[in-house]
Amino acid sequence: MPVRYTAPTPDSLLPVAGVALGAAAARIKKWDRNDLLLVVCDPGTVAAGVFTRNRFAAAPVQVCREHLAAQAASGASLRALVVNAGNANAGTGASGLADARAECVAVARLVGCAPEEVLPYSTGVIMEPLPVGRIIDGLPAAQAAARADGWFDAASAIMTTDTVPKGASHRVVVDGVPITVTGIAKGAGMIHPDMATMLAFMATDAPIAAGVLASLVREVADVSFNGATVDGDTSTNDSFVLAATGYAPMAPITSPDDPRLPAMRTAIEACAVALAQAIVRDGEGATKFIAIRVEGGVDADECRRVAFGIAHSPLVKTAFFASDPNLGRIVCAIGNAAAPDTDVTKVSFWLDDVQVVERGGRAPTYREEDGQRVMRQDEITIRVALGRGAAAATVWTCDLSHDYVSINADYRS
Repeated sequence: MPVRYTAPTPDSLLPVAGVALGAAAARIKKWDRNDLLLVVCDPGTVAAGVFTRNRFAAAPVQVCREHLAAQAASGASLRALVVNAGNANAGTGASGLADARAECVAVARLVGCAPEEVLPYSTGVIMEPLPVGRIIDGLPAAQAAARADGWFDAASAIMTTDTVPKGASHRVVVDGVPITVTGIAKGAGMIHPDMATMLAFMATDAPIAAGVLASLVREVADVSFNGATVDGDTSTNDSFVLAATGYAPMAPITSPDDPRLPAMRTAIEACAVALAQAIVRDGEGATKFIAIRVEGGVDADECRRVAFGIAHSPLVKTAFFASDPNLGRIVCAIGNAAAPDTDVTKVSFWLDDVQVVERGGRAPTYREEDGQRVMRQDEITIRVALGRGAAAATVWTCDLSHDYVSINADYRS
């Protein structure tokens, strides 16, 4: 079960005007549950997204990039998303691309739009042919089920090894107008920036112009989904899209300098961070949630590099699983990831409130029993001070347990 994460309820996920979501069972992996999602957006909705940097980007990722570029160039709307669980449609070559495009054509016929106004998403087993016929056959049922309050069912439909659905909503008042942001995500393993086997769809009723939205999505991804890592493996399918329907009764935000944008960004970031942390808390086999904050770097990239060096070390992750304060493993990970010109006599780090290293050596106040106390917790913060500058960054990870191995050894069976 997830580490200190309470799954959303249907009532906790707020409808966003202009968005309807419907789930259906296409039996993509012969499981007896909904595994197909159709999201329908009203005309005028604009969207932007960020995607995996894996060179084997899945067919739906390639098509999404093409369609978002076409929407931006023509001023067309985002009218629908189609998402399937159980098959990634990755490593499938030309036939996989044809299947992803066929999905878009089928959705476009149902919704009454151009295929380029549809975005396809897939998650599941890689290098297996997509059963596109089952998906197309399931679309009418998904369309019939679509409703404004369908977010919870949508979150459930896109799960693979997730143990619970993941969703979040935030509402903020801007110039007297309430703005709603709601999102869902899935992801439990093969999670590492730039994102991974992670799908996230968020929507807001704020009227945000396409160019502003594109920049906003990149900024939000950097402080949320790109800070989440379970196992250091970047997958082929990771995708994050943000849609803005424009139904909120206010003038559109057309400039990044609009004074109303920071409040909206705060709400959107809060929703994205909640989803990113939920993914890590429900990491495959996770028993502990670990926040790693690195401060005092020359820039944020340096801080992130050190933080991920800690987060990706199997020795560090297994020590956390065992509640073993073998903290030399963290020292080693910092040293491996730090810049070559780092002066280790300026480096310190803490476990929660317990200082372990002070200016390059064991802190005089550190006691093994204090480290043990923190390591036994199911939620832990590592804070590292590099002593090189003013930048900082935070990433989130989990431990590496026996269950992680079992889940992934049995994934295709």
